[in-house]
Amino acid sequence: MPDSARSIAELGRRMPAAPASPAEARARYFNTANAFDMKLPPVPDAVFTEEPARALDPAAPTGFVACDISAELACAFPATSPLVLARYARIRAGEALSADFNATGVLAYVIRGRGSVESAGEALNWAAGDLMLLPGGEAHPLAAEEDAVLWLVTNEPQLAFDHARAPGPGMAPTDPVHYPAAEIAEQVDLLMRTGRGEEIPGSALIFSAERQEATRNALPTLTCAMNALEPGQSQRPHRHNSVAVSLIVRGEGCYSVVDGRRKDWAPWATTITPPVSSHSHHNEGPARALFLIVQDGGIFYHARAMGFEFTDA
Repeated sequence: MPDSARSIAELGRRMPAAPASPAEARARYFNTANAFDMKLPPVPDAVFTEEPARALDPAAPTGFVACDISAELACAFPATSPLVLARYARIRAGEALSADFNATGVLAYVIRGRGSVESAGEALNWAAGDLMLLPGGEAHPLAAEEDAVLWLVTNEPQLAFDHARAPGPGMAPTDPVHYPAAEIAEQVDLLMRTGRGEEIPGSALIFSAERQEATRNALPTLTCAMNALEPGQSQRPHRHNSVAVSLIVRGEGCYSVVDGRRKDWAPWATTITPPVSSHSHHNEGPARALFLIVQDGGIFYHARAMGFEFTDA
């Protein structure tokens, strides 16, 4: 653009006038009028039902089924949300599947089946309803004793965005952690028996670990919780700056309302609750609802920018 531009908005991208080296030639110059006008696609209010159906198909081979909407998000790497990737792992009896991802760590919930995994020199025996936290920077061979399906969540998009690598062996911010199904059920029962006031946003069991105890997170940037709703209960409408990627563990007759639109739950579906959306959850079914939520909340807490608020006041 000529220097006769009437506003800096007309200048567009500026290149070095007379670069004296390749390093100078790589410079680009913008301004306050044109540097912040990028139009990124919003995170959708989505539900993944085909992916769990494929993973739970008795005839399905061993492999991963990713909840990948990178094209919709305009991401150059697989992603369920800009910083989170969820996938299903289908493992046939007697076979193994390596969870070897470029991630800080792996959250793995067992939907069905049983098996074992070697992680950081430890052997974990897993079964339906268990949750595991596995350190990044190494492969985790998930070996199934019977046909199994797991739900895996990582921060791979976060690292891919920054062209970063997973921590080296022994350098991950967590050790292997095992949350057995019986312990999870006992902890959730305690929350429901104890009750809460309406100023507390839901009755959720927050999963943390010895090395992340100070932050209450599972991993530095990822939070993980099992949310519960009794029949006839609803969770107050609220919003926050983090995305929520959730697995419907039990949810007959349940639904969410996201920015005024009803979203019915489906068995073992993965759902996305977009950041800053006003949302609530409702149980009109016959049994306690359970949904496992992974958020990129750790990064917002660290930045002092979670932005939580109730939206029905």
